[in-house]
Amino acid sequence: MSSGPRLEFRDVSKRFANPRQGAVVVAVEGVTLAIADGEVVSLIGPSGCGKSTLLNMGAGLDPVSSGQVHVDAELVTRPNRHVAFMLQKDLLLPWRTIVENVELGQEIQGVAGRERRRRALDLLAKCRLSDFVDHYPHQLSGGMRQRAALARTLAVDPSVLLMDEPFSALDAQTKMVLQQDLGRTLADTGKTALFITHDLIEAVALSDRILVMSQRPGRIIEEITVDIGDRDNPMKRRQHPRVGDYVVRLMGLLQIEQAAAS
Repeated sequence: MSSGPRLEFRDVSKRFANPRQGAVVVAVEGVTLAIADGEVVSLIGPSGCGKSTLLNMGAGLDPVSSGQVHVDAELVTRPNRHVAFMLQKDLLLPWRTIVENVELGQEIQGVAGRERRRRALDLLAKCRLSDFVDHYPHQLSGGMRQRAALARTLAVDPSVLLMDEPFSALDAQTKMVLQQDLGRTLADTGKTALFITHDLIEAVALSDRILVMSQRPGRIIEEITVDIGDRDNPMKRRQHPRVGDYVVRLMGLLQIEQAAAS
């Protein structure tokens, strides 16, 4: 285990210029949070509160306006190989086979062909896609493509996974299957993850902690520790009698924020 946090935001704010109105929009303000090695943290909040902006800054895709972001105690100023990003869309390249898609990040990193193929096949096996390694993306279902995207994300061996609603476009049944895959994979690999979701049960099922953001400008207004065990088994967690209590508490916080904005 790392002695310090894997991912840390220190009093981070983000402002965007609005050329049409000649004004500045404050998207995120004064966010401070730390995520430990191997911890999974979900981020919830109203639409437009800056959740994705936080992930973009964590990945080095968007510079902070003030404050600092650190990954493994290193200041984040640009994209780096310690962080991998998984989005709502799988973004698999249609002209590459599934195994070639999973190899892509390693290829960019300069990993030797034999090693990157071995790693890709191993991850595809864990994602239950061994029978589809030579298929193309259009030949797979949406859920299978997202599993391939997860394998591609893990293949570059990041310290931190940033995940922006990766299952939001899937049907309920497929989503639960992939939540189970993700929970077990994160537990097996010991990866650190920051996970955006609007699904409150998903947040409880997958997380060690849940951070609640306010309306824009986004701030962390509540931190909830999920202490019901079985984080490696989201399906079992869903059946825990206290899940409803967590969801009610989270819903109440979100309703307060919605009322404050109206």
